[in-house]
Amino acid sequence: MKTDELITALAAGAEPVDSRAPSRRLLLAAAAGAVLGLPLMLVLLGVNPRLAQDAQLPMFWVKLAFVAAAAAAAFAIALRLAKPGMPTRQATVVLSIPFALIWLLAAAALATASPGERQALVMGSTWDVCPLNIAKLSLPAFVLALWAMRSLAPTRLPLAGAAAGLLAGALGATVYTLHCPEMAAPFIGLWYVLGMLVPTVAGALLGRIVLRW
Repeated sequence: MKTDELITALAAGAEPVDSRAPSRRLLLAAAAGAVLGLPLMLVLLGVNPRLAQDAQLPMFWVKLAFVAAAAAAAFAIALRLAKPGMPTRQATVVLSIPFALIWLLAAAALATASPGERQALVMGSTWDVCPLNIAKLSLPAFVLALWAMRSLAPTRLPLAGAAAGLLAGALGATVYTLHCPEMAAPFIGLWYVLGMLVPTVAGALLGRIVLRW
C-alpha cells in the first residue's frame, strides 16, 4: 500500500475534534463541586442566621463578587493549562485584578481606621477557622477539578494542579460566604485568600503525580 493510500485509509473514519469539550468538562466539574459544597456547608457549618440582613450591606456583595471573580479567573487559567501550549499570561493578569482590588480596599480600610480598630478589622472573630473551613468546602470541587484536568491534556502539571486547586478554593470560598459573618475587607483579603491557597498548594503538589499521562 502506498503512503497516500495509507493516510487516506487512516483518515477515513476521522471526525472533527470538539474544541468545546475541555471547557464543558471543566465547567461541569466546577459546577458539580460548588453544588456539592452547599450541603457540606449546611451539615458542617450552617447558614449565617444574619444572612438576610448582611445581604443588604454593600460589603457582602463585594465579598461575594471577589470570590466569584477569583473563581471565574481561575477557571480561565485552568482551561488554558488543560491544553498543551496555551498562553496563560493574559489570564494571570485578569486573575490578579480581584485580589488587587480587595487588597486596595483592605489598605484603605486600615488607613482610615483608628489604631485600636485595626486588629479587629484584620482578625475579625473567626480568623482561626476561616481558612480551614474554606479548604473543607473546596474538597468536592478540588477532587472533581483534578479529575477533569486529568482527563484533558495538561503538560505543565504543577501549574495545572495549582489552577485546579485555586478554582476549587475560590468555589469553596463562594459557598462559605453563606455562612461567614465577616465583612471587613482586611479580613477577607487575608484569611479568605489563605483559605483559597490551601487547595492551590495541594493541587500544585499533587499535580505532578495525579495529572501525569
